[in-house]
Amino acid sequence: EVRLAESGGGLVQPGGSLRLACSASGVTFDDYAIGWFRQTPGKEREGVSCISSRDAYYADSVKGRFTISSHDADNTVYLRMDDLKPEDTAVYYCAAERGTCRPYYRHNYAPAYWGQGTQVTVSA
Repeated sequence: EVRLAESGGGLVQPGGSLRLACSASGVTFDDYAIGWFRQTPGKEREGVSCISSRDAYYADSVKGRFTISSHDADNTVYLRMDDLKPEDTAVYYCAAERGTCRPYYRHNYAPAYWGQGTQVTVSA
């Protein structure tokens, strides 16, 4: 059974940093792409970043500010978020699917497995 659990959200000032963690069980990083989506009321869900054994993906809105990494030893994927902006405020969800990150380029892509989400608020 695939289980994903996010942690690390919170309140941060504009220009600040946060690191989100996605603890994954029931997956192997060799076979699965693990990614992050974010959702704000009234807006479309956005695929933010993804990592697999073959590739990585970043949305244009976060390139140069967010960094994704995977740590096999503890089956955790991290999303380091720097230079945060108020428009980064959202609930961030970890998601997993067999394969690569290529589907993240598609509109309305939805992986098979999801975590419960963690709130990130960027405000002065």
